[in-house]
Amino acid sequence: MRDRRTFREALSQRVIVADGAMGTMLQAHDLDLDQFEGHEGLNDILNLTRPDIVRDTHAAFFEVGSDCVETNTFSANYGGLYEYGIEDRTYEIAEAGARIARETADAYATPDQPRYVLGSVGPGTRLPTLGHAPYTFLRDYYERAAHGLIDGGSDAILIETCQDLLQVKAAVVGAKRARAALGRDVPIIAQVSIETNGTMLMGSEIGAALTSLAPLGIDVIGLNCSTGPAEMSEHLRYLSHHSPIPISVMPNAGLPELGPNGAVYNLSPGELADAHDTFTSEFGLSLVGGCCGTTPEHLRQVVERVQGRGLKERRPLVEAAASSLYQSVPFRQDASYLAVGERTNANGSKKFREAMLAEDWDSCVEIARDQIRDGAHVLDLNIDYVGRDGVRDMRELASRLATASTLPLMLDSTEPPSWRPGWRRWAAAPWSTRSTTRTATGPTPGSPASWAWSRNTGRPWSACASTRRARLAPPSGRSGWPAA
Repeated sequence: MRDRRTFREALSQRVIVADGAMGTMLQAHDLDLDQFEGHEGLNDILNLTRPDIVRDTHAAFFEVGSDCVETNTFSANYGGLYEYGIEDRTYEIAEAGARIARETADAYATPDQPRYVLGSVGPGTRLPTLGHAPYTFLRDYYERAAHGLIDGGSDAILIETCQDLLQVKAAVVGAKRARAALGRDVPIIAQVSIETNGTMLMGSEIGAALTSLAPLGIDVIGLNCSTGPAEMSEHLRYLSHHSPIPISVMPNAGLPELGPNGAVYNLSPGELADAHDTFTSEFGLSLVGGCCGTTPEHLRQVVERVQGRGLKERRPLVEAAASSLYQSVPFRQDASYLAVGERTNANGSKKFREAMLAEDWDSCVEIARDQIRDGAHVLDLNIDYVGRDGVRDMRELASRLATASTLPLMLDSTEPPSWRPGWRRWAAAPWSTRSTTRTATGPTPGSPASWAWSRNTGRPWSACASTRRARLAPPSGRSGWPAA
């Protein structure tokens, strides 16, 4: 049966417990290549060929009390299915996976305990920041996947195991487009994976992830995979202190160790329950579960420990900030004004303009690096020049600076269409200015622009070319931003 309480309502009232590892349990079955339709290792295809074992896996977690399960659709997107040459089946596989989970959830739902379905969206193998696939291409396939997940009955979209902030952005925007097209208020959860070195695979710190993803209008931010709960603790503490939206975590059963038959995860069920006890009682997390190596027994003990617990009140310190791929930079500096590097401005720097006109992109990047060494906090990127294709120049430079610059970008142009290629190549949260007035123009409500602006200052930032410092400016007229 379906309960009238929505997942969004439940998330605002109590701790919700999700499921554990899907792939581990599916792979425990003795399946031959025919049951994968020849696509070895593609668990998602089992939604079509062996829905019974997918259903049994969901049931195993519902049996121990989990409130929700993830769909078997981790690879049902372009990056996952392209490897097998079946990317055109994205919707089919996603819808089937969600439908199986929905049917199982409804079978276990009671008036006292509704059951929910999280539509799983994995990262795939194509990282847009590295140029593996265009942002817009990935975005459109993620929209297709989200459409199938929502049609199949998902209560939320879970974008998980994220390694590249631009990939997350593509998935979030795609999910929001599907949600809008279907007229469904489905929450969107974004979970990043932090490696043992303390950053995402692309080098992003947790602060950069928060500053970049919160403006996109996600409902929950969190961590999953890569490590166990011990390695996630400090990153969750940061989110607890700074995130204005609910937080989730789904750790592995510890760090993997190499055994005779592959990776082995040694974190005990009791240890996972202990960790979630701390995360919910001290850090105020709303959604907990498990990832690689976590079994129904792990989740049974988590359910016994934290299920239904009231949410700990958090008072996050939300800082107005912009972000690069790597780090978040607060607008208010403790010991200085916010210094904006203006030498990457074709109207203000002859050296940069000549390098851009010659399409000497390496020299343009080196000019940016010089400003980083000189102590700038933000780089102003202005590509406006009469007779030049500003869209192309912005595309060339923003894509290079996305990985070459550790600082956030200020996209500076008199032509708003020139901003769009910057947004599509810049994973993080920049802000945009009109160079004729040098005053930042604010986002329209709901746009994927500056969360720091709309939720903290209520006023735009002004960049002053003569002093290279940023200051708060009085409210000014705002224009709509092109959609990303």
